[in-house]
Amino acid sequence: MEINSKGRLTRREVMRTYDRTWVEIEDMLEDAKARRAQWVQFYEHAKRNRDKDSMKDAARNAKALEGVEKTLRWVLGESGIRDPLN
Repeated sequence: MEINSKGRLTRREVMRTYDRTWVEIEDMLEDAKARRAQWVQFYEHAKRNRDKDSMKDAARNAKALEGVEKTLRWVLGESGIRDPLN
């Protein structure tokens, strides 16, 4: 969606091709889980050192990867994930 010159919301036409395999998606999910675990570990390290800025960065990145995981689980059709936006 984008806003046109008259300030109205319009749908932009996008040409999409889809050539990902289930294995690629599952691998990406595993990578996202591993990266989130690293950020959680970094958060705990920063917390021990009372580094609030690093804690914020780590928490933000861990939460973002949680969303990535949920979306990939939705793409894979895992049960219990009806809408990745909720």
